[in-house]
Amino acid sequence: MSVEYETGSFEFGGSRLAYEIYGRGDRVLVYLHGLLMDSQMNRSLARALAAAGHRVVLLDLLGHGSSDKPLRASEYRMDAYAADVLALLDHLGIARAAIGGVSLGAGVSLQVAVMAPLRVQALVIEMPVLEWAVPAAAMLFTPYLLVLHYAGRPMGCISRLAARVPRTSNESLNSVLHAVSLPPEVSKAVLHGILTGPIAPTEEDRQAIAAPTLVIAHESDLIHPFGDAQALVELLPHARLEPARSPLELRIAPQRLTPRIAAFLDEAWAATTPRKATRKPTTRKEARRG
Repeated sequence: MSVEYETGSFEFGGSRLAYEIYGRGDRVLVYLHGLLMDSQMNRSLARALAAAGHRVVLLDLLGHGSSDKPLRASEYRMDAYAADVLALLDHLGIARAAIGGVSLGAGVSLQVAVMAPLRVQALVIEMPVLEWAVPAAAMLFTPYLLVLHYAGRPMGCISRLAARVPRTSNESLNSVLHAVSLPPEVSKAVLHGILTGPIAPTEEDRQAIAAPTLVIAHESDLIHPFGDAQALVELLPHARLEPARSPLELRIAPQRLTPRIAAFLDEAWAATTPRKATRKPTTRKEARRG
């Protein structure tokens, strides 16, 4: 699928953030990747939605992909990531956009909607990580964080070997290889920052989100429990649930879900709902102060 494509970067909060843009037009979707992954995992979706008339921007969050990777855990918080997304919109001169993402990207998208509702036309929340996910996430990531801390040298050898593995035609697989090839000190800082900061906006803050929202989830996903998706849809006043046939459906067999996302975005851009203005933070430090 051939669509217009460009890359760029900008400075914010003392760090350089990289992004990719697919397609043209005023109907913009910013879509964010999962934890330790990068924009490669969303390129197929971006090309498909661009072909359907949307401009899709993929941002590599700080510590991921081609963006800078500082070693301070305090840099890796949901609220700071949300400030980065808003800075991206400012950099591109975009007043209002649909915001979405998978897993970590879903949580950041919700935070953006809380911090700056007037900037958010719609939300696409894929596999959210909320209250029901905490036990499984702790069981998975806490041991990994300990391994990174106490076995940094062997993990460094693994990451260097992974970096030398030839990339494939499967961009989602390449994103996994990127995650494995991250230096252990970077992965450790990112995980520490995410696990010690707010995982998602509070329930009260989420309930105030007025943007139309599409939530995508699968019933057999321990890290992204279906119960979290259901609770989010029940809480948000303008949300709908789209059950996935597998946790990887949008990556390996997107023919069903992609048109539904495109139709949802078309509907969201056709409607304009006034929302309460919220001043956005101008720095990552201000975002952390809340």
